[in-house]
Amino acid sequence: MKCAVHTDVDAAGYCRNCGKALCAQCARDVRGILYCETCLADILTKPQAPATASGSGSPALATVLGFVPGLGAVYNGQYMKALVHVLLFAAFIGFLNGNHSEGADAVGGILLSAFIVYMAIDANRTAKAKLRGEPCPDAIGNISSRVPLGPIILIGLGVLFLLDRRFNIWDRIGEYWPVLLIVMGVLMLWRRMGGSSSSS
Repeated sequence: MKCAVHTDVDAAGYCRNCGKALCAQCARDVRGILYCETCLADILTKPQAPATASGSGSPALATVLGFVPGLGAVYNGQYMKALVHVLLFAAFIGFLNGNHSEGADAVGGILLSAFIVYMAIDANRTAKAKLRGEPCPDAIGNISSRVPLGPIILIGLGVLFLLDRRFNIWDRIGEYWPVLLIVMGVLMLWRRMGGSSSSS
């Protein structure tokens, strides 16, 4: 996320009052709470107005809405992420409605369930970060600020669906999906062992 004023600088936090993304130069820290200059001036010139934002949001409500594709992101003001969530959910449903082997359907069901849980967790973490005036956490990290990962994922899914109509690749993936679990486990173990050896 970039600063709302300096669009070429990464945001260091969010205004507690209006939610605007702020870089370190624009953020005004008041006892650990970040404000933009405009909101801070309004608060100082109108002391009778409440200093906290009325629309700060509730992490619990964000979590509940996160189980509905796109609603958790909309609640947190992330409309592009909401669109990507809806499109990915529709892609999963379209896949599960196709004629595939039982293994491929099992993989699709597991991925869909994991995606629904991810949306709820992401909505909760984002709402908590906004309440603290911190940058919103992103499961895909800094990659999303440099690479349009959402469109790339959608394009990749579209290519897979087109290839499946011709070569039935999902059925083959369904037969060998445990291999993917083994590869993921090996990669996680390798990273863990590499991290522990480098720290020692």
